Amino acid sequence: MTTASGVNRVNPRTSIYVDAFNLYFGALKGTPYKWLNLEKMCQLLLPNNTITSIKYFTAKVSARPNDPQKPVRQQIYLRALSTIPIVKITYGHYLTHVVKMRLASPIMNDLGCVLNYVEVIKTEEKGSDVNLATQLLNDAHLNLFDVAVVISNDSDLLAPIKIIRTVMGKKIGVLNPQKNSSNAIRPNVDFYKPIRQGVIADSQFPDTLTDSFGSFHKPPSW
Repeated sequence: MTTASGVNRVNPRTSIYVDAFNLYFGALKGTPYKWLNLEKMCQLLLPNNTITSIKYFTAKVSARPNDPQKPVRQQIYLRALSTIPIVKITYGHYLTHVVKMRLASPIMNDLGCVLNYVEVIKTEEKGSDVNLATQLLNDAHLNLFDVAVVISNDSDLLAPIKIIRTVMGKKIGVLNPQKNSSNAIRPNVDFYKPIRQGVIADSQFPDTLTDSFGSFHKPPSW
């Protein structure tokens, strides 16, 4: 059924906005399900929606001494995502800097001095939440969707979510990858669904995929 405004209430045009790091650390890290087909997962969770785009917001990771293959695995996964025609990947960036942080329990150094603070190397992913919010608002302004779905539990996205719903009159929902729900976001969306492990397990790519460059495989450690 299509309303006078042109919105299909049965299979509404739906755009997905993925906070990649919120998804990874909330639902994928430490599991055997990192080879995730986002389109398939969204189809399973939103069976009555026509998914027209999936916008994936991430940043390129760097090699670590204890994990030199980390960027290689990420690039293979981004290549897998790129086999899905409706997926668009947008990059933020990392900032690494030294910060002084207070210890939960003071310690004594070799000179007998009590240490309350230590300097640590802090790496922060920057830009993805801003990029996601900007794209979400722009797409709503251009009327590119009837329903927006955010895959994140980050309360920093509350302001654009409120604008989309109350000012622009669009429906918006959240697929929550985290174990806990957001008390800030949940009352301000039209629907709020957890992403359960069973759905993730059922939404894996085949071990071998093919694109214009040839065949490639799921990372062995995954």
